[in-house]
Amino acid sequence: MGMSVPDHVTEAASRIELAEARIEQARAKAPTMETLREWLEALTAYTEALSDLHRFTNESVHEKLHELAARVGLEALLQGSPRQRTS
Repeated sequence: MGMSVPDHVTEAASRIELAEARIEQARAKAPTMETLREWLEALTAYTEALSDLHRFTNESVHEKLHELAARVGLEALLQGSPRQRTS
């Protein structure tokens, strides 16, 4: 079974922190083609993790909205939403 949404969020946040450290390490070195490559790789890792964090946070919010709608009896209204029709 896959990870839960909160676990994905935590994992993405950890990846962001690691990438930030790598970015700072690369920036602290003398500028060379190798350190530029290290910086770009770290920056890429950072943006990928940030994108994942954004996606999983949105997914978590979406799930919570559906739970709330079900609790107040509005779930039927959400069944007609475009996202529900494609699922």
